[in-house]
Order: sequence, then C-alpha cells, then structure tokens
Amino acid sequence: MNKRLVGPMVVLVRELQPQVSAATIRATGLTFSPMPSAQSPPYALIFDMDGVVIDNTPYQAKAFQLLFRDLGLTTNARQLLQRLNGMPASTILQTVFTNPVPKKQLEEYAAQREFLYRTLYWDKRRETAGLSQFLRAARAAGFKLALGTGSAQDTISYIIDHLDLRRFFDVVVGKDDVDKGKPHADTFTAAAHKLGVTPERCVVFEDAILGEQAAYRAGMRCIALSTSLRPAQFQVPMAVFKDFTTLTPRLVLELLEQHPKAPKPSKELAQRQYMQL
Repeated sequence: MNKRLVGPMVVLVRELQPQVSAATIRATGLTFSPMPSAQSPPYALIFDMDGVVIDNTPYQAKAFQLLFRDLGLTTNARQLLQRLNGMPASTILQTVFTNPVPKKQLEEYAAQREFLYRTLYWDKRRETAGLSQFLRAARAAGFKLALGTGSAQDTISYIIDHLDLRRFFDVVVGKDDVDKGKPHADTFTAAAHKLGVTPERCVVFEDAILGEQAAYRAGMRCIALSTSLRPAQFQVPMAVFKDFTTLTPRLVLELLEQHPKAPKPSKELAQRQYMQL
C-alpha cells in the first residue's frame, strides 16, 4: 500500500470486520493492512446540502419564480440563483427589490418561498446519485463526516431525516449555529471545530461559488459538484464531479496529495458573480 495514501485509511481488518461488510471495504478501493500502523490525524469531509446532498436547485428556482410572480416581479429566478446560490433566502430576496424592505417582511417572503419549495419538492426528495455508497465507504475508511449548510434545522430535517442520512454525519451545522453564513467561513469552521479536525485536513463539497469561497476562507480545499454551475464557473476546486458515483475515498486522498494547500479566496470572483461582499 502506498504510504502516502495512508491518512485515515489505516484501519485494522480485525477491527473493521464486525461493523463493515467486505463489499463496503472493497468499495473504498483500498486493501487494508492486518498489521498495526501509526495513525495519522483524520481527514474530514464537509458536505453542503442543497445541490450536493440533494440535487434540488430546479425546485428552489421554481419556488422563487412563483413567489416573484405573486409579488409582481419579473426577476429570472434561475439566473438569480446562479449568482446567489448558497445565501439564505431572505438575503437573496433582499437583492431583488429596488427599495429597502423591512427584515420582518423579507422573512415572511422567505417563509412563503420555503412553503412553495417544500410543496414542489415533497415527493421528489432523492439523494444525489451515489451519495450513500460514498458516505458509507468514507466512514469505513476513517474519514470524519459533517453537514455544513445555510439551511435552518427544520429544513435540514426535512431532507436528511426523510432520506435517513443523518446517521452518516458526525456533526450537522446549520444556519442557526453560526453568526455569518456563506461566503463567510463560519459554517465550515464550526463544523471542523466540532469534529476536532484542523482546517488543512478538511475537504468541502460544494455546488456554488459562495460555498467554494467560504471553504477557502476557512483554509480548506474543495471538491465541486456541477449540479448548479458549469465546471469553468468555479474558482479552483480540486476536481468537479456531476455526482458521487465515481468518487472513492482513495480518489479523495489522491486529490489531496495533488493539491497540498488550500487556495486563497478570490474577492474579485465573488464580487463579479454575486455582489459586493
């Protein structure tokens, strides 16, 4: 076994076998050593929810569009989300009005949008292809796992509890757990702190530039999913995947080896794609 790929993969077969099937071990793409080895600090994988754990952007956009229609607005919701995806709904809504809107009113509009979204997405809730298999393999390989999202706890439950995904995550960080959402680093920094893993050993999975920028601000590396944006629209993720079907823990370690440092966040990119942050 390549020593450079040991990281969190050093797991004794005799310890692993009672909990994990042979099929799961094979899914990691690694051969586990039966001999004890010095354990390196663990790596952590932090997953955004919307557009990563689930591919729900079209339903988010449709909910915004229905709300805009009711409010007499002509804003194109899909184009708006390409720029602002990752921000709380109330913040996104603030950008579509030419005059200031009271915070309470924005929160009411956001609640209306949430109701529309849940109604549209109710019987469409599906995990992104290959997710459970990858999460299972990553846990078996020794990675720590966290969910880091800008959604509130009730929205998180609406997704991950319905899909029975909470069992995979060691930590769940949502909107209510941090002072500042993406593109600020707070969400991912809080997840790493709760996991007990340093930022340089964390990988963030994101579908939006705001999330990618938040990862870099936190000193973490990023793998992108092209559920919302084209690969060329991201800054410099280690790789871009359409889903999790071809991703393995071993491939994540290879990407980390190829990209030893987290990039610096690009204020210019964030300002060009979104707004003055």
